[in-house]
Formats: sequence, structure tokens, C-alpha cells
Amino acid sequence: MNGAPFIGQYWRNRLTSRTAWRVHGAGLVLAVVAGAALHGAGPDPAAGPVHDSARFSPLADITRENVAGLTAAWTYHTGDFSGGHGPTPTGQVPGVQTRPVFADGRVYVTTPSSIVIAIDGDTGREDWRYDPQAGADARCYEPHRGVALWTGPGPPAEPTIFSGTCDGRLVALDAEHGRLRPAFGVAGVLDLRPGVDVRTGEAYAITSPPAIWRDLVIVGGLVPEGTPRGPAGDVRAFDVRTGQERWRFHTVPRPGEAGHDTWSADGWQRRTGANVWSSMSVDDDRGLVFLPIGSPSYDFFGGDRPGQNLFGNSLVALDAATGHRRWHAQLVHHDPPAQPVLADIPHAGGMRAVVIQVTKMGLVFVFDRTTGEPVFGIEERAVPPSDVPGEQAWPTQPFPLKPPPLSRHAPLTRDDLTTVTVESRRECDALFAKVRSGGLYTPPGRELTLSFPGTMGGATWSGAAVDPGSAYLIVNTNEIGAMGQMVPQQAGAALPFGRSSPAGAYGRFWDSQHLPCQKPPWGLLHAVDLSTGTIAWQVPLGDVPVLAARGITGTGAPNLGGAIVSAGGLVFIGGASDSRFRAFDLRTGRELWRADLPASGHATPLSYRGRSGRQFVVIAAGGGGRFSDTISDAIVAFGLPLPR
Repeated sequence: MNGAPFIGQYWRNRLTSRTAWRVHGAGLVLAVVAGAALHGAGPDPAAGPVHDSARFSPLADITRENVAGLTAAWTYHTGDFSGGHGPTPTGQVPGVQTRPVFADGRVYVTTPSSIVIAIDGDTGREDWRYDPQAGADARCYEPHRGVALWTGPGPPAEPTIFSGTCDGRLVALDAEHGRLRPAFGVAGVLDLRPGVDVRTGEAYAITSPPAIWRDLVIVGGLVPEGTPRGPAGDVRAFDVRTGQERWRFHTVPRPGEAGHDTWSADGWQRRTGANVWSSMSVDDDRGLVFLPIGSPSYDFFGGDRPGQNLFGNSLVALDAATGHRRWHAQLVHHDPPAQPVLADIPHAGGMRAVVIQVTKMGLVFVFDRTTGEPVFGIEERAVPPSDVPGEQAWPTQPFPLKPPPLSRHAPLTRDDLTTVTVESRRECDALFAKVRSGGLYTPPGRELTLSFPGTMGGATWSGAAVDPGSAYLIVNTNEIGAMGQMVPQQAGAALPFGRSSPAGAYGRFWDSQHLPCQKPPWGLLHAVDLSTGTIAWQVPLGDVPVLAARGITGTGAPNLGGAIVSAGGLVFIGGASDSRFRAFDLRTGRELWRADLPASGHATPLSYRGRSGRQFVVIAAGGGGRFSDTISDAIVAFGLPLPR
């Protein structure tokens, strides 16, 4: 964070021409769907391919006119982590956050202990399951966000499911039967831990879907955030058939590599963090893979790593065949938490291929996909310094000229505090009296500091969606501040200072009922017009159950879990911590439908057409995590009523 400043330039390697090539098969074809080009009626045929990262469904059976008739078609219970297990090592109780994958009539999902399950998409019946921890004396749990599907060309003849585990392995499964592919790794399993120097007692997990390009499966990893030294956050590509490593990208450059000079003499050595814990995106035609790389660790103190700290806090474009860097942009401070979104947007009288990165700061960065040039411009602005001894925060940070910020950035004042209830205002007044109020990029100081947005502000790992017809970017955000201060550590500690907060590990600025301390809205759903870089609409997302019970609604709610858009002109999203699933009008942001879920849908939904021809929308309703006390193991599918 504080030790990873922005590079005011975009490093590029010379681009080489490539023959366009595309994987064909269920789940990987990037098809152009013909249709009208206005607000969700279908993408413009001239707009280029619709990438999977855009989370756009070309299905249009469910429309604005009939969405109110959606009902639950089936509910499947995974049987994993329905409330009977303890929290993860980070202290969170993980619900089900999987983003389903659909192919050949099946929905593939994962669970917090890394079980992979195939479900019949029409009936919700389990076809098979694979448990990578079967027979283990103790099980690990982490939020798990799904699988990747490789479809060939063979051998093997059948598609292969790739999924990571919470104990740092990558498994390859026959998609038809759920059996391990014996030729991959050791009997179908590849242990990723030795390759990144994971030592006894250190955590390393694969919790997001790998990326697939041709015959490569590309993985990042979840590494420690609370200690400066530990496993490497390297990104690696493996042969999909054998598991042999084909290339590796050092996210912390080694001696002789570009960017190594942005680290101090020993600051780079065994530096953990700087990892891709979220999802990557692949441009098949251009042969590019886009990496949202997080912060070097330790997150809250950078005194032991002065310098620019590449490639931390960066969006990096790699040659997918070789792992060579094509370009990068360092975004800084908080890590880019979400999968980069690939889209083709109207710009300067033509269509421009772009990659969009949403951030926890509520900033939206839009880059030319090939060159890394900012589409709407970026400027450096002065930001507050650090007052922690031994630490030098970079004096400026990058701000896109467009789109405007999706989260408030100014320091909060007492006038900004909540008035939703008398009780909440009283608690928040007392908290506010203890803090030094700061805005965006205010480092935690030696006195208790309030920064806004906080570590769970802005956009989160759930990312964004793009409608190719309207060029609307749909993204949900949180409005939550964070309190913290840097305190001296005991002699012999890894670092001289560590972060402390009276409100728990992440120091949320909320009251005892977890109501944010500033005035609502606390959760928002946005539509950004990418053709102009302007906001098309913004609406509150969700309600807070304890307030709704008192008749107080429209506040928006803390949320985790992203949106999808459909050719029926709809936005589907769970996300909010009120255990509801919603559909919004893509044109206006008006809520058109909602349904109750067993727990909050802290996951990204999926729409698909089953073998029966019926369009479904499915979401994992697991709750848990940082915002929900209710936990479930449910996967719920909705559809229009069948004709009588």
C-alpha cells in the first residue's frame, strides 16, 4: 500500500503480430450475437466478440415485461459448510461464493472446502462430486469462486474441469464423470506449493478459477497478507494435459528483470503479497492474459520496501503463450480486487478494444487492450503523507479523468454522520470523536485514522459486467469507511509497526449492528456509459434487515457478489446482505423483480439455457463472510413458469 507508489508511465515491450486463434467449445466460444444495439436488446454485430469477463448473456427469453413471473425452479444443497464448521484462518466464516459454469446441460459449482460438484441444469439433481480432501484428518476452508473448463482440441476427447484447492493444489477432472485426469500432474493433481517456496505453517491457496488459453491453464494464488515475507505470488502457466510448467511471471521481479530496480536491496527477497488472488481475463484473439495484481505485503506498512514496488497494485498484460510482459499500469494503494473486464466500446468514431479495471477506491480505469494507453486520460494528484517513522508514502496517486469516482473520497465531517436511527447516531458520534478523519489515500497514522472508502469500500472481487449493445458497465460498490492506527510492535517482530483498530481486524466504521456510520446510501449499483465515460444511472442496492423491520428502506446495503446482464435488457444481482436476488432494468436502473434467498447471494449469478430449452438464472446463496451472519449451502435456480 504505502510503499507501492504509482509509476507515471506505462512500460511496454514491443508487440509482435500473431495469427488470430480461438478455442471453440462450450463455455469458451466468444460468439457475436446479432441483434439490435440499444440497451440490452443484443450486442451490435460490429462491436466485436463478447468476452466471458463481460458477464453478458445473449439469452432473451426473460425480459423486462415478464421477469416479474420468475419463480424458483430448483434448489440444490451442497452439504458443505452449512454452519457446522469453524471459521477460516482469517477469522471469517465462508459461505458459498462460487460463480457457476454451465456446459453440456450441467452446472458446475464449488464449495468452501474446494469440493467440485456437477448439477443437472434442468432439475438440480447432483450428477457427481469430487472432494479433494476426502479422507483428510482436518479440512481447510476458504471462500471458493469456481472452476475453469478446457474443451480441447483433444486429447483427451472430453472437456476437462480445472479447480484449485484451499491447500494449494490444482486438480484436473473429467467433466463428464468427475474423475481425475491421470496424465495431469501426479494422478490428476498438481501440488503448487513447492514452486512458490511455501514453508511450514505458511498459507497458500487457489480460490479463484484459473484462466485458460489454448492448451495452457494459468493460475495465481492466495498468499499471506499479514506478514512481509512468505510464498511468492508468481503467476504460472501449465500444460493442460500434463501439468508441466510452461512459463512463470515473477510478480516481484528478480535481479536482471524489468522492474527489479523499483525495490530496495533486500526488500524484494521472499516478498509475499503482490499476487493474483482474483480472476484473470484472456483475450483469445490477441493472445493476451490480464492480471489484476494485489498489494505487496504487509498491507498496511511499507517502511521495509521503499520504492515503486512493481508489479504490486498493477494491471499487467502478458503474452499468453510466453508469459512475457506486454504492458502494465500501476494503480496503487489498494489492490485491484476484481477480474479485468474486456469489452469493445464506441470511441472516436470507431470501436476500441479496451480492458476495464474497477477498484476498491471506487475508481474505474479504462485502457486500450493492446497498448495500455488510458482511454480517458489519467492524472497524478497530491495525496496525504504518512506520519509513521521509516515510511514514505508516494506524494501523488493516479486518478482517471473519466469516469467519475463511484465512491465518495472526501474526508467525512460530523454533518455526514448517519441520522437513520438515534441509537446509531449516538454510537457513531462517539466513534467519530476518536478519529482523525481522512479521505481517499489517507494512510493509517500514529493516531486513530478514518479513511474513506475503507478496505471494503468501492468495488470488490465481484467485479463488473458490460452490456455490449449499450456499452454500459454495471458495477456494485460499498460505502464503508475504515478506522486504524499504526502501533509499535514488540522487539523481534517482523516489522516495527502494525495496524490496530478498536473495531476488529479491518476496522469498519460502523456501529454495533454493523450499520455504516455515514448517511446512506451504503451500497450502490451503477451503470457507467463507457462510450462517454459518464454515469448513466445509480441506485441503492439492497436494504438492511434490522432497519427494514422498522420500515426503513432504500438505504442500500453492504454487498459482495457481482452482476450479470442479459439480452433481455436486465441486470441480475444478489450481492446485498439482505438475502435477496434482484433484477433491474438495464436502461433505467429500476428494480423490476426480487426473490428471497436462504442466505445472501455473495456470488455472481449465471444465466443459461437448459437441455429443455428453458432459460434459467442461478446463484449461490451462501451468506457468511464479512457482511452476513446467516450461512447456507444453497444453489438456487430461477425460471419462468412452464406452460401448462
